This record gives sequence, C-alpha cells and structure tokens, in this order.
Amino acid sequence: MFADVAFPISGFQTFTYKIPKDLVSEVQIGSRVTVQFGPRKTQGIVTGLKNESSFSGKIKDIAGLVDNLPIMTPELWKLIQWMSQYYVTPLGQVGKAVLPKNLSTRYNPPKSWMVQAKPIFDDEDLEAVKKRAPKQYEVYQKIWKVKKPIQVSSLKDLASNPLNVCRGLEKRKLVTLFEETSLPDITGFTFDPIHKKVSFNSHQQVAVDAICKSLDKKEYSPFLLHGVTGSGKTEIYVEGVRHCLAQKRTAIILLPEISLTPQIAGRFRAVFGDTIALWHSKLTQAQRSWTWKEICKGTFKVVIGARSAVFAPLKHLGLIVIDEEQESSFRQDSPAPRYHARDVALMRATYEGASVVLSSATPSLESYYNYLHKKLSYLHLPERYGGAKYPHVHLVDMLSDQEESGKYGQIFSGLLQDKIEDRLNKKEQIILLQNRRGYSPVIRCGDCGEIVMCPQCKVALTFHSKGSQLICHFCGHIEIKQRETCIHCRCSNMKYSGTGTQRVESILEETFPQARVARLDMDTAGTSQGLISILKAFANGEIDILLGTQMIAKGLDFPNATLVGIINADLGLHLPDFRSGERIFQLIYQASGRAGRRKIPGEVVIQTYVPDNPVIKNAAKLDMIKYYNIALSERNELKYPPFSWMAKIEITGENQIAVDSLSERISKLLNGKYKGLDVLGPAPCYLEKLRNQYRFQIVFKSLKSIDPNGYRLHKFIQDNFMDIQKKYRPGKNRINIHFDPLSLI
Repeated sequence: MFADVAFPISGFQTFTYKIPKDLVSEVQIGSRVTVQFGPRKTQGIVTGLKNESSFSGKIKDIAGLVDNLPIMTPELWKLIQWMSQYYVTPLGQVGKAVLPKNLSTRYNPPKSWMVQAKPIFDDEDLEAVKKRAPKQYEVYQKIWKVKKPIQVSSLKDLASNPLNVCRGLEKRKLVTLFEETSLPDITGFTFDPIHKKVSFNSHQQVAVDAICKSLDKKEYSPFLLHGVTGSGKTEIYVEGVRHCLAQKRTAIILLPEISLTPQIAGRFRAVFGDTIALWHSKLTQAQRSWTWKEICKGTFKVVIGARSAVFAPLKHLGLIVIDEEQESSFRQDSPAPRYHARDVALMRATYEGASVVLSSATPSLESYYNYLHKKLSYLHLPERYGGAKYPHVHLVDMLSDQEESGKYGQIFSGLLQDKIEDRLNKKEQIILLQNRRGYSPVIRCGDCGEIVMCPQCKVALTFHSKGSQLICHFCGHIEIKQRETCIHCRCSNMKYSGTGTQRVESILEETFPQARVARLDMDTAGTSQGLISILKAFANGEIDILLGTQMIAKGLDFPNATLVGIINADLGLHLPDFRSGERIFQLIYQASGRAGRRKIPGEVVIQTYVPDNPVIKNAAKLDMIKYYNIALSERNELKYPPFSWMAKIEITGENQIAVDSLSERISKLLNGKYKGLDVLGPAPCYLEKLRNQYRFQIVFKSLKSIDPNGYRLHKFIQDNFMDIQKKYRPGKNRINIHFDPLSLI
C-alpha cells in the first residue's frame, strides 16, 4: 500500500510513501504521519491511498503515525478539501491550520510527586527525628499543617532536594509519597459558574423553538439571530446546546474577542459543568495539548473559543454558534489559508448536517443582505431581556463644546465629565471607550514637521508612557529612549500629539482622584491572568471606571455599568476602506449597548467632531436599519460586496521597485482575460510598508448579477495563480491570494 502525503509548503504537489505492513490498517486519509522529507523528518497529512505507485525510483517508508486516536472525521476531511480549493491553498497548509503540528493525541500530562503526612501515635518518634534529622522535622511540620496532599516541589524553600527529604520521612513511616498526574488548570480563564433563573420572553421562545426544531431535523440550517444588545442571546445559545447534547451531539461556540470568553464560559459551566472546553491563543502549550487530546477522545462535548475553534475535532457536530459574527477577528489574513471562520463554519455545518447560528446586534452587511435574499432564516430579538430599557444617547459636537467653553484640545466634554461625576456619586460604574492604545499616537517635530516613523514600517511610532517607549503596533519595533531631539533638524521641539488609552487613564486619575480606574487593552491584557483579574474586579464592583479599546465594546454584561462614554467616535471613520463606516457604526452601537442592562437606566455620551456624518448620526440614534440601507445603496453603486465577489492579490517584497514591477507584470498578463471583471490597481496598499515588506495590491470584483456563485472569479484565480512560481517568477517576492477580503488597507 502507498500513501500520497502533503506537506505545509507553498506548492500543491503531493509525495508518495510506502505504508509499512504494521501500519496498513491504521493509516487513513487525513492521518498525520511522520516521514523523511529531504534531509529531515517532518509531519505530513495523508491525502490519498493506493495499491500501486507509478513512481519508478526508491520510495521511502512512512516512519510512524503522529496520533494514536482517530482525529479526522469524513466531514472534517471534506472541509479541508473545500478550504484548499476555495482559498487556493495547498492541502498541506490547510491541514496544518486544522490540525496543528505541535499537538498530538499522544500527549500525556507530566506527573509530579505528592506527599501527605500520616498521623503520629508516638511523640517520641517525632522528637527523635527533630534531634537526628532537623531538616526532615522542619519539612514534616509544613506537610502536617496542610492536612492534605501537597506537591513535593512546593517544599523547595525548605530543602534544596525535597524529594530525598520526603523519602527519608517515608522510611520513618511519617508520610505517604506518591506520583500524581498534573492536569493543566483550564479553569483559570473563566468566571466562576454564573447561575441564572431564565424565563424566556415571547421573542426568545420563538428563536429557541426554531433552533431546536432545526436540530431535530438533523439537516443544515443557517440562522441569523439579530438581537439588540442585552436581549439575552447567550441564553438562547445555552438552550440550543442543551437540546443538541440531549441528541448525543456536540457544539461549537465561536467568539471574536478573548475578553468575551470568561463570562460566556462561566455561564456555560453553570449549566454543563466540565463538558466545556476553552480554545484560544492565551492557553499554555500544556493546556492546548491536553485540551486537544480530550476533545479527540470525546471527553468534551462543547468547545468555546476563538477563530480556530471552528476546526475542533468534535464528532457528531450538531450546532455551531458564531457570536458577534460581524467581527473582523474571525478573519485570518496570515498565514495561508486566509479564511473567514464564519464562512468556514457555514461550510462545515453543511457537511455535518448541523444548525449554524450567526448572531449579532449589528450583523455584517453580508449576513444582513443574505437574510434579505432568503439565504438565512431570520430570528429577531427586538427587546432587552428582563424589561431593561435601551440607554439614552447624547451626541456631543466637540468643536461646538470647545468653542463654548474656550478650552481647546480637551479629552472630555463638559457633559461627559458631569455624567462621570454623577455616576461616581451614585456608586454606579462607567465604561469608557478609546479605540487607540498607548499615550500619544504621533510624535512630531514642532520645527520641521517630521513625524517619528517606524524604521520597518511606513507608520508613526506610538509613545507609551510606561517605560517611556516608542512602539510600532504593527511589527513590534521598540525604541527604549524617548525622543528629545529631531533626527532631521536636531531641534528639541518635539510634540507628542493624539490620545491613546494611557493618556486618558492619566487624565482620569488627575480629574477623578477618588475613582478606582482600570485600563483594558493589549498592553494590560497580555496574559489571561491580567485580563481575567480586571474583568472580575469590575464585575465585583472593585473598579469604578473601566477604560479600554474595542475589547470592552462587545458581549460583556455588567449590571451596575450605567454610563458609557465614547471619547472619540471618529477614530477610523475616514480610512480609505469600503468597510470603515460599517465598522465604526457597529463599534459605537455595540459599545452603547454596555449601558443600563438591568433596572437602572443607562446613558451614553458619544463625542465627535463630525456630528452630521450619517455613520455617527445613525449610530447615535441606534437606527441600524436606516444606516444599513444607506450603506447597501453605496456598496451597490460602487460594486462592492455584498453585490459582488471580491479577491485581492497582494504582492510583497523588500525592494519597492521590484514589487512595483512584478505587480505591473501580473496586471498586464491578466488584462482582458475575464470580460465583466472589474480590476482595481495595481496600486500601493494604504499601509505601503509593513515589517520591512513593501505591499502592492490588485483587486478583482465580479458582480453577482453575472457570477451568482462566484464560480467565474474562482476559476479565473485558480487558472492564473495555481502555479505562481512558473507563471510570474516572483523571485524573493511573495504573491498572496485573499478571497473575500475584509479590508483593502
């Protein structure tokens, strides 16, 4: 028997290996195998099996299987094949994304020595130990005080080799010494179980009934669950999962932000106990390996996690929920495959015969369009749960406010400052959104006007007050010393302008010294412990003002948070991207929904310099339908999704001239090959240089009116980009293919 094996390389070629007799019954399509590939041993994925090989040379044997449990269902293998074809990505690279190389079902958690004190019936024995072996006596005293087994390694502060000391105590029959498997702690990244008595309103009951009915059919059923913020969407997920598990099936809950995981996980733990697995980037390697193995074994029935959780190797999958489905974090732009978890989830559900729920208070325009065209069943929750009222929204024109007060460059309007003071006096909590981290996003020379730029990217460095560092938020470049003079004109007139979360935090501490302020952004939430501690402290009332980036704008539920302030609603509004308006509308709408989620009425203060902009105006009115109609009309006129299929070819390299030349050559070779195809470019990307790589792009748009399923565009890309090396000879440059890109920046 022979196997075709694919590797995570850029080519679509597979390689033939002989299957040893002892592995013939175990090697299957989708199995991960260890083989000799060139000078080294590496992992590959089996893509085909055959009795004979046409290759006349020497064929190497498969060295072994990576896993000792089945990890590939027929449905998951179909999904891998679909992703390879749809995203024009070699099977080996897709396999690496679905089945991570560093995870295996052979993983065994490490063991650790445990020790427990035995009861003493003769004090003279202990006195003898005290005289003859004082170190053993000291260690025994600590073990005895604990009253339960403890790790031997925890005694290192008393003895350099505590295991030898404990063995001495064991010989004296004073302790019991044994080994215990150290299971990774997977409970740390979740709130304590959140128990609720739930009584569904009529709208919720309709949604629950529809989802449960679709689960009973065991057929592919896609839903758009459109519920206003605070409408109780999580409880509908819980009920759907409960019905799914009763059918002996499994479920996946996808979340866009890691900050949403703790509260939802806490709610699910209260209902389903230890059948819940968490899957996200903040897990340690030990936690990921153990969780992966237990999912493969079938221990976990529900997986809650970020984008890659869509590939969880669950068997008998019945339900997939994509919470906040409009979020861009569901899209992976690097490395290949460049996929969208929402679209992959829909495809996996078709293969599994599962129900899939796209859920949001502000659906993506694509999902809203698909509902209008009957591709998704629509479930609507128009009311907040428990009788809570929607917040009262104040729109503040910052230009007028500053002209009236005579104070220019203020971060807080007079209204927002008064509202914060009022909430602090009432012992209520405040959430403030500033979607830019750091202290000052721009450092400029006051004399010559030069901006301090990242040497590896064509973007400004951001000043971070902690450590007085200049940091690039794209490549991570750090300059330790604060710039005191301009490197161009040698003047010392350096201006630190713009406002990040660190600056807002500093002003809050000066303005409201009695308030307990916490900041939640990528700088403070670098670890799961940091994120959880801040969220738990706010939930427990230990923080008065929670300041953060978009991490705090979605999905979080804090009953005592009655005021939301959006410090600068205009950030990102004027980016040259067709989705910028949609993103800002959704962010403002979602952030506003954090206020007044219980009996106490909430208020929202939106600060802007362009109050007449339709995005800002409709977001302040919380009028989603009106804004979406405006946005769809604009998209239709400009032939952008959802009225067209779109693909982007991105050409990158270290030499700007070479990248420009290659992009022009590609454009000329493709010219006129597809009638009816709109081509934009080639042109430099808005962020032209990132991580020492210059970036050019060519954008293709194929109207759905002439290409309803996107087949023509896909065939065009496959025909022209399946063999990039031979066709375009890119050299050191790279050509990346993006289907359905979320951004043209």
